[in-house]
Amino acid sequence: MSRGLILRPAAEEDVRQGYLWYEERQTGLGRRFMEALDAALLAIEKRPVACQEVEGDVRRALTRRFPYGVFYVVEPQRIVVLAVLHTARDPQAWKARAGTDR
Repeated sequence: MSRGLILRPAAEEDVRQGYLWYEERQTGLGRRFMEALDAALLAIEKRPVACQEVEGDVRRALTRRFPYGVFYVVEPQRIVVLAVLHTARDPQAWKARAGTDR
């Protein structure tokens, strides 16, 4: 069964901020960040329960070449991305988002 993948608005903002940060450092680096993130999201869609559960039903996938974690939950009809956070940030930062309406 294929589930749709959605990014919560806060996760979309995380992605935007990450893209801008990398693009400001070097032209094209933001695009490469997005490619790595897209690959991680595709892997999540293909095998949603393959990634590690970090707490309760929240799972984390890591991107390649960029130190980011994608925090998400698998629901019966969809996959909800709660946060896309740099791994140097507080690893508990996603928790504030997990309790909100998905």
